[in-house]
Amino acid sequence: MNKVILASGAALMLTIGAAQTPALAQQKTLTISVYALAQDEYKQIVYEPFEKICGCKLVVETGNSVERIAKMEANKANPVVDMAVVSMADALAASRAGLIDKIDTSKLSNFGKLYDVAKDPNKDGMSVGYTFYATSIAYRSDKMKIESWADLLKPEYASHVAWPNVTTNQGPPALYMLGQALGKDTPDLKAPIEAVGAKKGELVTFYEKSSQLVQLMQQEEIWAAPIGRFTWAPFTKLGFPIAWAMPKEGQTGGMNVMILTKGAKNQELALQFMDYWLSTEVQTKLAEKLIDSPANKDVKLSDAIANNLTYGEETAKSLKLIPSAVALDNRAGWLKTWNEKVGQ
Repeated sequence: MNKVILASGAALMLTIGAAQTPALAQQKTLTISVYALAQDEYKQIVYEPFEKICGCKLVVETGNSVERIAKMEANKANPVVDMAVVSMADALAASRAGLIDKIDTSKLSNFGKLYDVAKDPNKDGMSVGYTFYATSIAYRSDKMKIESWADLLKPEYASHVAWPNVTTNQGPPALYMLGQALGKDTPDLKAPIEAVGAKKGELVTFYEKSSQLVQLMQQEEIWAAPIGRFTWAPFTKLGFPIAWAMPKEGQTGGMNVMILTKGAKNQELALQFMDYWLSTEVQTKLAEKLIDSPANKDVKLSDAIANNLTYGEETAKSLKLIPSAVALDNRAGWLKTWNEKVGQ
């Protein structure tokens, strides 16, 4: 008799539990860690619509990658963040520190729609790309001809060029491609740094922020600079014939990725959120607002929008990205060589 009562009680509890599931789901909180950029647009396009779908609350923490990964490290034993978006190299750093878990891509219905380059950027199953950008050269097509990254250092051009500081996002990629142009493609970037150092007296400036470049170009103090595609739009509005170079060595760039915190309380919900962010609808809306270049290959954009983004399968395949391990293992060496050869 006792067994029957216990069994009935268990069945009743299961029934109550099932009835309460939607209510409990509404109490769930998903904490995400993201860059501070364009948060109003993200709120409108990604966060609020997802909250309606999941019946949960999104808590959004912002900051640069260094700050946010340091916080993940500090809370390693009891994670407060469920998922984060960071650069490829920072994702590998987080993986090496044991801060993240493998992503079960079988639970991402939109995974198959991603460009191949975004599916497993670090080849370790620990991240998924959601946006990427090309890095090439914006230049005055009426003043110069750019067919190679090495053209920027030609005697007739160098005194009209701004070069990115090695500490910026564009610095190492530009040096990486210059090394390829010089035929000296080594992870230490020694040859391209020395080549830039040899021209340091001629180059106009070593820029820290891409916003400086628009003014320099407008004032005709520079004719060319390596830039990320996400900063291209203002150059097209200057009234000069400015072109986006397609050097024979190719384009480089960067990628931002999604990672899943190890031991996070809401991993299933985090995967649901990742999948929503990677959907064709959401990626299209973000692209149309010029927030992110889509990693979802099903996104279709007008020429006017596409021209301001890194877009299309051909572009995705052409990107020569610095391997994350190379970036992590050589950052200190790059800075040391730069300070010795270029200084500031």
